[in-house]
Amino acid sequence: MPALTRPARAAPWLSETGPVLLRSWDNGPVYAERPAPAGLACLWTRTVSSPTVQRVVPDGCTDLMWTPASGALFVAGPDTSAQLAVVAPGTLYGVRLPPGAFPSVFGVPAHAVRDLRVPLSDLVPSARLGSFSEMVEFCAARVVVDPAVAATASLLRSVDVASAAWEIGLSSRQLRRRCLDAFGYPPKVLQRVLRFDTALRLAWGGLPFSAVAFEAGYADQAHLAREVRALAGVPLGQLIRP
Repeated sequence: MPALTRPARAAPWLSETGPVLLRSWDNGPVYAERPAPAGLACLWTRTVSSPTVQRVVPDGCTDLMWTPASGALFVAGPDTSAQLAVVAPGTLYGVRLPPGAFPSVFGVPAHAVRDLRVPLSDLVPSARLGSFSEMVEFCAARVVVDPAVAATASLLRSVDVASAAWEIGLSSRQLRRRCLDAFGYPPKVLQRVLRFDTALRLAWGGLPFSAVAFEAGYADQAHLAREVRALAGVPLGQLIRP
């Protein structure tokens, strides 16, 4: 398995905290996730030794990414379908924001970057970040966990859109506006993406697909299969294959 390379100034975020998730593929990519400061989802690295095409699937999150070789800093908005990314050799460093956190960090609604990859300078011209540690500190200092936004995501994981709006005390139009601004999606799309992300994590954990469908809230395994193909472009078995 190829070792994860680290820039000299990556510490402490990658050197003092052990990985909580590590995956490798037969064609070379190595992906690792590590714990992040409060309010952030995780810190991650992806290392490849040769040019690779990787499938990036929707998870409701947004990412700030840095390529040390070029110094490029860019933001990945919330995706509505799978993106095929051409990954150059080397290590890509990322700070993942949980669903709903994007506006507090970057100052624009999440729908403005939906399905886009945008240079950080386009969103925050004053940002001058030269290391992974500075990226983490930038995000951690800005992120705000809005209880109302968190409650919206939590409800949409378990009840239908109309019930969520009633529980929160919003009209359907108000809920749609909140979801577009905070998450980048209308409520129904957000619900589909969150459910898909839950299913993918359960499948990665080795749960049988029939149990995945039940635990993630799909009507049945056929419903799970249709939704995975719609959002990821490939069957679930292919998606989790090493």
